[in-house]
Amino acid sequence: MKSIHKIKVKVLRKDGSRYSLLDVVAVEEPLEIRLSVQGFTLRVATTMRTPGHDKELALGFLWSEGVIRDKGSVQSVKRSLDPRLEVSENVIVVELSSGTQVEWSRLNRKVDVQSSCGICGRQSLQSLRNLEINRPKGAIWPSDLSLGTFSRKLSSSQEIFRKTGGVHASGLFDYDGNLICLREDVGRHNALDKVVGWSLSHQNTPTEDMILLVSGRISFELVQKALLVGIPNLVGIGAPSSLAIELAKEFDMTLLGFQRERSVNVYSGDWRIGKS
Repeated sequence: MKSIHKIKVKVLRKDGSRYSLLDVVAVEEPLEIRLSVQGFTLRVATTMRTPGHDKELALGFLWSEGVIRDKGSVQSVKRSLDPRLEVSENVIVVELSSGTQVEWSRLNRKVDVQSSCGICGRQSLQSLRNLEINRPKGAIWPSDLSLGTFSRKLSSSQEIFRKTGGVHASGLFDYDGNLICLREDVGRHNALDKVVGWSLSHQNTPTEDMILLVSGRISFELVQKALLVGIPNLVGIGAPSSLAIELAKEFDMTLLGFQRERSVNVYSGDWRIGKS
């Protein structure tokens, strides 16, 4: 499935003139996520996303929402073979091994996810505390680490954004400044879920000594998703919310916002930054 779409548009100029051109926009289509365990399959969510890395998105969503907590229990992640579906590419089934414990209580209502927001109605600190997750480890940053280099690498690698200007990005870096994984999506939460899914697929969890850079603001949900996969450092181009800061402080995550070429705001976990 294509992640971009070309469309003819009219451009109106200030002087009253107009002309036509071929514009490129990011594709937004629904993805239905189903969970299968012991022969029983349940639709757990539908999210509006940019097609691409859909299996990572489904796996990352279930993990970062705390529905599944044992990556070894995942038997397969594949597109649905249901013959009744008109568009099978838009349905992903995550199959778990028999006897897997699933946090069904976290799916206690019909879940429809908008691309611009996370799972609404369950955004509480207590909900996350109930998962009994560990604080991310994460060593002190190397003294020569440059966040400016990170943002330039993220920007230059955003192929869909460069063509459309209409997607968010999440990039996972190691302490040497290497961009390990980059994912783009019309939904910023989806972009991060794809990174989480990639980490799980590559057995790269917990993601110690990694820095996550996101292209927009930092919400509570983004901090939650990062914590659940063990990411100790989260940096945003935009601002964090008050609850995002509170959550980061409680779990000793290093949280930075307003990342610019020559400055960045530090909200939590400044001990990891050292002298850089």
